[in-house]
Amino acid sequence: MKPVLIIRTGRAPDNIRGRHGDFPHWFRLGARLLPQQLRIVDVAAGEALPTPQQVAGAMITGSAAMVTERAAWSERTAGWIRNAMDAELPLFGVCYGHQLMAHALGGRVDYLPGGREIGTQPIDLLEGAASDPLTRDLAATFRAHTTHEQSVLEPPPGATVLARSLRDPHQLLRHGPQAVSSQFHPEFNADVMRAYIKRKHVDMQREGTDPRQVFGDVAATPLARRLLRQFARLHGWSHAAWG
Repeated sequence: MKPVLIIRTGRAPDNIRGRHGDFPHWFRLGARLLPQQLRIVDVAAGEALPTPQQVAGAMITGSAAMVTERAAWSERTAGWIRNAMDAELPLFGVCYGHQLMAHALGGRVDYLPGGREIGTQPIDLLEGAASDPLTRDLAATFRAHTTHEQSVLEPPPGATVLARSLRDPHQLLRHGPQAVSSQFHPEFNADVMRAYIKRKHVDMQREGTDPRQVFGDVAATPLARRLLRQFARLHGWSHAAWG
């Protein structure tokens, strides 16, 4: 069987990684995949991606980098995304991965008006979500964890907006029959979200946000965390055949 690709576009900060693990681990748990089902490629470190035909699908992680920096590794990955879309490969991008997919496909990414969005946010489904196979069983409003400064300001042509938050109108996008992306983090648990708030508390205070209140508002996000598992199920990434 072909492996599921995790495109690593960054790493969790050292203090978070040491206690909670790193992005590939969180994605694997979220999608309920076995370690032997995965191929992890660190594009930010210059590792080469396989062709889309060599993998069953791909999940694209978050990053501390900014899509607007147009780093060479990021632009190469954007080209790979376009090729993967042409091949109708299942893709799920998160945070940086969400922004990079939108950028690759003709959308516009820049800093979110009003500054950083961080913490557990209510996410509202939009009309198109009721018939989408990924979201049709979700509640109309659910909680999800966020931490980002940049966002998708204009979705790519042809994309469907499935969900929004109060601050970000493009929290979940459908790019095609096989491809979706989320600005929020379905792979985070509450402990990871709290760790990011602790790490960012000085920046938050400087920006006029009360980190204690945001920390206190962190809550479990079971419906958001279901999305990676549902995506894996829809695209046949069952580990039953792997033993």
